[in-house]
Amino acid sequence: MCGIWASVGLEVSRERLDRVAHRGPDGAGWRTFASAHGPVILGHRRLSIIDVSAAGAQPMPDPSQRYWLVYNGEIYNYRTLRDELTASGVTFRTQTDSEVLLHALITWGEAALPRLNGMFAFVLWDDVDKTLFAARDRFGIKPLYVAQLPHGVAFASEIKQLYDLPALPRRMNVRRVRDFLAIGVLDHSDETLFDGITQLRGGQLMRIDCATTGDPRTARFNVWYRLPRSGSLTLSLGAAAEQFRTLFEQSIRLQLQSDVPLGSCLSGGLDSSSIVAIASRLLASGVPLSTVTAVFDIARVDERRYVEAVVAATGARSLIATVDPADVFERAKTYVWQQDEPYGSTSIHAQMSVFERARAAGLKVMLDGQGADEPLAGYHAMFGPALADLVRAGQLPKAIAMLRSRREIHGAGFGGQLQRALPSLLPPSIRTWAQTRRRKTDSGDWLAGTALRSHTHAPNSHNGAHAPKDHDDDRTNLGTICAAQTTTTSLPMLLHWEDRSSMAHGIEARVPFLDHRLVELAIALGGAHKISGAQTKVLLRAALGDVLPPLVRDRQDKIGFATPEQEWMLGPLATEARRAVGHCLDLYPTLLDRRATLEFTDAILTRKRPFDFSLWRIICLGIWGERFGMAI
Repeated sequence: MCGIWASVGLEVSRERLDRVAHRGPDGAGWRTFASAHGPVILGHRRLSIIDVSAAGAQPMPDPSQRYWLVYNGEIYNYRTLRDELTASGVTFRTQTDSEVLLHALITWGEAALPRLNGMFAFVLWDDVDKTLFAARDRFGIKPLYVAQLPHGVAFASEIKQLYDLPALPRRMNVRRVRDFLAIGVLDHSDETLFDGITQLRGGQLMRIDCATTGDPRTARFNVWYRLPRSGSLTLSLGAAAEQFRTLFEQSIRLQLQSDVPLGSCLSGGLDSSSIVAIASRLLASGVPLSTVTAVFDIARVDERRYVEAVVAATGARSLIATVDPADVFERAKTYVWQQDEPYGSTSIHAQMSVFERARAAGLKVMLDGQGADEPLAGYHAMFGPALADLVRAGQLPKAIAMLRSRREIHGAGFGGQLQRALPSLLPPSIRTWAQTRRRKTDSGDWLAGTALRSHTHAPNSHNGAHAPKDHDDDRTNLGTICAAQTTTTSLPMLLHWEDRSSMAHGIEARVPFLDHRLVELAIALGGAHKISGAQTKVLLRAALGDVLPPLVRDRQDKIGFATPEQEWMLGPLATEARRAVGHCLDLYPTLLDRRATLEFTDAILTRKRPFDFSLWRIICLGIWGERFGMAI
């Protein structure tokens, strides 16, 4: 788990690498090569996890010094691959997974990628053929950003390494800014909020030929991984749960490999509790797993009773993290720099506090529950498509039972439930029109600034890196929504935050639910075994219910890394919130409609309209714009 730099044709200093020293506090390397395009530079900041000796330093060469690797991530099945490569005649000089990846790429080329079980972003330089090869893991757990400039190309682990390169405008990508402000999405395309900086999507690779003169910017991204087709697998709940349990235990066992202290995030929800339960069973007897939990004094978002139940059942060592609301705005200036882009709520402050507490406790690797909600339908927004699926299939008794269960357990009225199911039953053209109309109504006129007016929202704008080819009709069902959430509309953004929050504190975050075999099983099942009545994640509960305390297993609510943002903004932070909104409007007077934005803010803070996370997005955009010196 590290920070990398690679560039072709650019004269840059290693200060670009040192900007991400937090990603690799255990060592640094920098090397320059010659090519027809000019200098090729590889840089690496190291966070030592497997084989912490100096032998694992990067850029890492093969024995002939033809191939050189810079790599960020973890290959969990590296021992199996190492045995296979050793049997074919490869000799290893370290115990690192980095060296296994290097020789796998030399031996198998692109065909090595599907063999890898892990998270990774890497650049491989061939100093004989003068070619550069870059790739990112299946789901984009580890980042890799790209700036294509008039005289070269640069790759980096974080945007802050690239944003002020000569010839880059340091200007907002207004289309993506609008998406962020209107519906709170990021990372749903290969574009970033920085004009001129893109990213390899999960499951993509890129090659640049530097042997002859020409424009390296002509290189294109290619897809090396796609999800299976939604609904391509039919299994009973029992059989699916058995497979899921087996694969999940294998994933945890692989991800417990570490030569440094390891712990786990624990929110008290199904996902992190499942990880702690299984990891505690797999650890050596008498070795408690350290867990870290963010707690609050406001009951609505505090999960201590669930955490205490998990700790009592597993014998884990529980550590507590807190967030001081008085520090929210001051810390946001630091956090927005660490995140690279504005973030949608103060939930990031809770996540940051967890990793800060983990680092203070000496933990260097943390397991986390990210990646379960999307393929397994864990969000309550999934109930609408699930209800639509029942109606479409003519299963009206089950549909009525769901309506009644949700009203009884979640307090959801029949009208509201039906309204949320309707979009999945409409033809695409009508659905798009209705969603656009609803967004305009929800957002009001505050998005009517002249700079935003010409940019329309494109919620599914992406380059198809690994989206499944499963739209066999013109309707949206639960299975295809799970796939879209996994590849485009939800998970990539959450993984962005996970990476930055952990790496800001020099911690490697591992996400066992994103073992590709687990994700492929869940997606291939389509909408089956996802939602039943008022219950989400049916498959997970069936697979792991016996290891979870009943209090956790039977939870029907959904909190996550939430903070009492509503109580903070409507209470002690109201004055500062008004000031911060005004500051954003002063910085970017053409971005938002000033009068409508101030009226919108006042209506929220005086409780004349329901609380809306859009308020924080406006505030955070201003903090980000000032911190990075962005123009429109």
